[in-house]
This record gives sequence, C-alpha cells and structure tokens, in this order.
Amino acid sequence: MDIKFIKRDQLKEKPDETKLGFGKYFTDYMFVMDYDEAQGWHDAVIMPYGPIPMDPSTVVLHYAQETFEGLKAYRRADGKIQLFRPEMNARRMMRSNERLCMAVFPEEMFVEAVKALVKVESDWVPSQPDTSLYIRPFEFATESTLGVHQAKAYKFVIILSPVGAYYEEGLDPVKIMVEDEYVRAVKGGTGFAKCGGNYAGSIIGQVKAEKAGCAQVLWLDGEQRKYVEEVGSMNIMFKIDGEIYTAPIEGTVLPGVTRDSIIHILKDWGYKVNETRLSIDELMQAGREGRLEEVFGTGTAAVISPVGGLVYKEEELTVNDFKIGELTQKLYDCLTGIQWGKLEDKYGWTTVVE
Repeated sequence: MDIKFIKRDQLKEKPDETKLGFGKYFTDYMFVMDYDEAQGWHDAVIMPYGPIPMDPSTVVLHYAQETFEGLKAYRRADGKIQLFRPEMNARRMMRSNERLCMAVFPEEMFVEAVKALVKVESDWVPSQPDTSLYIRPFEFATESTLGVHQAKAYKFVIILSPVGAYYEEGLDPVKIMVEDEYVRAVKGGTGFAKCGGNYAGSIIGQVKAEKAGCAQVLWLDGEQRKYVEEVGSMNIMFKIDGEIYTAPIEGTVLPGVTRDSIIHILKDWGYKVNETRLSIDELMQAGREGRLEEVFGTGTAAVISPVGGLVYKEEELTVNDFKIGELTQKLYDCLTGIQWGKLEDKYGWTTVVE
C-alpha cells in the first residue's frame, strides 16, 4: 500500500502521562483512505489530525452507515512498541462492514495502516504504568444523497489517543445495574457488529444506571429479557462454583478480542468455561447462596473490570465483599503482562511495530 505523508507545520505539546484519562487527547496525525465503486480503496494518506469536511447530505449523518474498532499499542520496558491481536480487530471490522453493507477494508491493509500510523506517532505511546496508545479505526459512508440504500463511497480513518484507565475506579470493583426494560440487541440484528447505532441505543440504559448509582448496564437478551448478555462497553464473565460462565456468540453479543483471549488463558489454566445462556434468575440465586464467587468485564478499553455489586429490580447483591477476586487479578496481571511485554507471549498474540 502506497501511503502518502503530509507533515504538520507544528507538532502538539504532549499531555502529562500521569493524567491522561481516556479519549481526551489526540495525536498529531491520522490515517485516511477513500473508497468509491470505480477505484476501490485509494489515496491512502497520513495527514495532520483535524476536521473531516462533510456535505450536509452525507449518508452517514442520515442513515448511520458507520463501523469502528478499538485496539491499543503498548510501550515495552525495552522501549519497543507492540500491538495486541490487530488481525482480530481487522476481521471483526470486516464482518461489521458486511452486515451494514459497507465497503470491506481488507485485513492486510488494516494491519498495515495501523502499524504505519503508530510508527509515525511512536513518540505518543506513553510509558507510565497502565498507560497505552488507544487506536480507533472507523469507516463511514461519504456519498452525498438522500434515500435509504447501500452507499457508493466510504472513508476509512484511524485516529490515536494516549490513554490511562478507562474507568476512574481503575481495578476497584464497580456496581452494575441489570436492565430489564430496554434491550441492546436481538438475533438477526446488529448486536455482533461494532457500529455506532448499537451504542447510541444503549445510552438510555447507561443513564438509568448512573441515576441508580451504578457504573454500567448489564443487558439481558432482547427476546425474553431473561438471559444475561453483555455490559455496555464490555463482555462479562461470572465465576460460579469454580466454573466460568459467559454469554455465547450467537449474533447478539460482540465477539470481543479480550473475551477470546481470556477464554484461551482460562482453559490453559484448567478452568471449565461455559459459553452458554445464563438466566438472570440463576445468577441472582447463585449470588444469594454464596456460589457467585467473582464477576468481571472484559474489553480492550478497560482490559478487565471487576464487578463488586449487581442491582436487579429491588435487589442488590454484593460479590466477593466488593473486592477484586483472586482470579480476576490473576487474569489482569497475565493479560497485561503479555500486552506490555512483561510476560512471555506463548500464544503469538503480539506484533512489534518496526
């Protein structure tokens, strides 16, 4: 892929690495590439980060043809920079694009573009503990016309943001609310795709949760409002009687890269992982009986987020005395150890940016 480079006149001042937060700062450059039916993908460029001109009739503004991804670049102790399973993000974005009838951005080009931009912005990859460079690829329809149909033109963009912890609580357990009024996804819909509409529709649940003093929403299935599926920004796992339970990938749950990685590690450690439908009633009963030992969310942004409390209807359960569980901590240490290059990567998940 021939990537043109347009240099900025002046580089930005970099933020304090100890006060990054999440998604607050953006680097000097972004990757942009266009698509149309006649040329396919063309004109790849790394250019100064800035506004994207858009006609008021641009299709994405009216019909939401948009997909995105999230991954990270990590600074190792030896100063080298590495990515974590970028090919999985590429494949998931391809599936998302296919579902929304958008031009598919090929896996090889995705990984090449990510590596090229991260290499240009290598000085932005932070080195403080628990920091990383968040990578946000996204694609949207750019055709200027009104009328619901498959667009003929698209733009693929990557932006970068140095980040700290996703949640202010860090690894402190959070309380989550089970949402039984609204639904996030239904079979046959876009639940498995990473598209903006899924998140827009879930905000109302997040607002309810925050009003109830909770950090996140635990969504139930859209058909029966009976089975636990995922949290607003994460997949979720439950340790019950020494076994792990998590919702199956059946079209309504996002196939998380972190989820997949954690399942691999758990099985290596000898745990039985049940990718099966778990009802909220079974979950609450396990909590009442003391059999619900640990609960944790998994996702690129937060990595692993321990859950210390569950609120469902009028009942509130405390998990593991509202403390991070032993397994949760062990999983976090293992996965982040691989991501930051502190532990051996026996799975071949990391890619060094050279």
